[in-house]
Amino acid sequence: MKSTFKFLMASLLFYYGTAQELSIDADIRPRAEYSHGFGNLIPSGADAALFVQQRSRLKIGYTSELFSTYVSFQDVSVWGDTPQIAAADGNDSFSLAQAWIKFKLGAGWSTKIGRQALSYDDQRILGGLDWAMQGRFHDAALLQYKNDSGLKLDVGVSFNQNGPSRVNTLFDPNNAGNARAVFDYKSMAYAWLHKDWDKISGSLLFVNNTYQNLEDQTPVDGTVSRQTFGTHLDIKPSKGLKASVNAFLQTGKFTEDVDLFAYNLAAEITYKPAKTLYGIGAEILSGDSNGGSDGDIESFFPLFGTNHKFNGFMDYFYVGEHANSVGLQDLYAKTVIKTSAKSSLLAKLHYFVAAEDIATVDDKYLGTEIDLVYTRKLLPFATLKVGYSHMFAADDVFEALRADSDVVNPSGLQNWAWAMIVVKPNLLKWSPKK
Repeated sequence: MKSTFKFLMASLLFYYGTAQELSIDADIRPRAEYSHGFGNLIPSGADAALFVQQRSRLKIGYTSELFSTYVSFQDVSVWGDTPQIAAADGNDSFSLAQAWIKFKLGAGWSTKIGRQALSYDDQRILGGLDWAMQGRFHDAALLQYKNDSGLKLDVGVSFNQNGPSRVNTLFDPNNAGNARAVFDYKSMAYAWLHKDWDKISGSLLFVNNTYQNLEDQTPVDGTVSRQTFGTHLDIKPSKGLKASVNAFLQTGKFTEDVDLFAYNLAAEITYKPAKTLYGIGAEILSGDSNGGSDGDIESFFPLFGTNHKFNGFMDYFYVGEHANSVGLQDLYAKTVIKTSAKSSLLAKLHYFVAAEDIATVDDKYLGTEIDLVYTRKLLPFATLKVGYSHMFAADDVFEALRADSDVVNPSGLQNWAWAMIVVKPNLLKWSPKK
């Protein structure tokens, strides 16, 4: 009995003798949106949409010297989509956003396993997509390394199935007939290598995705593989001046019978001499004029990035639209003005041109978009954001480009406005004394 007591006391002292922290946080963000052309041109005479969508997320994290774990639950719903006295929430809005555990292996090595957000560099290829209420996650296993000299390495793998099976590993993309959607991969393997120096930081990224072969939208034996690889660079030659560069290639098979070769190039320069930031940039995403009908497709798709961040906030390109199309050339200028100690105003102007010819028209000009976002810190844990965007579209070109989208006789006014409050308080932080 005495030896058992000593063992229990020793275990307790060991447990409380290590650094630990338990943290519980909330993320609540209602967003009201007025949509009159968001995502695609609205026809003339059509009424604008108005709704309020809300994310309600509870985050629980635990950290110790040997491991850490994180679980996040969320409900994403539209105000009014559940009747007030309903016995159950029938809109399937509740989900597990993240659930992972991370073990420290020593000498800078660790492993992270479970449902998690993958976010690297400027989030062009892999991003958490925090603008979308539901966010983006992957079920994956990672091996990670970092040291004090600024070197980081992540190697990750993922293997997806529709459910338990005792017969085969056929994977059904299950996405309403759009079976070639890039998001529904069967497996993924990637490696990210990053290094920081005094005035420059650089990353190399390689991603291999495999997709199930299909016949008439039905899974069959065999897979196709696509590779995306390239680099992201950040250069800070002097105080207030920064240059960023992206260069990526995509190769492999688009389908069993169509080869893939595409590229993405981007560059941005920003300068912040005092309280105001100025920036200019350009991005090219290669396209294809015939949709791969010649056996080769040359349209680049930015995989699992935070695409809302790029190519205009109205999401006309690579957010549900414009995949496997004529590509894009995006020239833009932006400024961020500090309007007070707690507020700022972002203004951004985009000039869009197709990267390849559009079959039924001679013009490549797609339109010009203006984005405005006002941000104000209300409390240490609460931020107000208000935005307005206006698209001056080349109507005839868009009609030709998206002939299957039922957009005929577009309205002369294409705009979108929104207001969101982001509240992210810490509800509990507990660290037991050693």
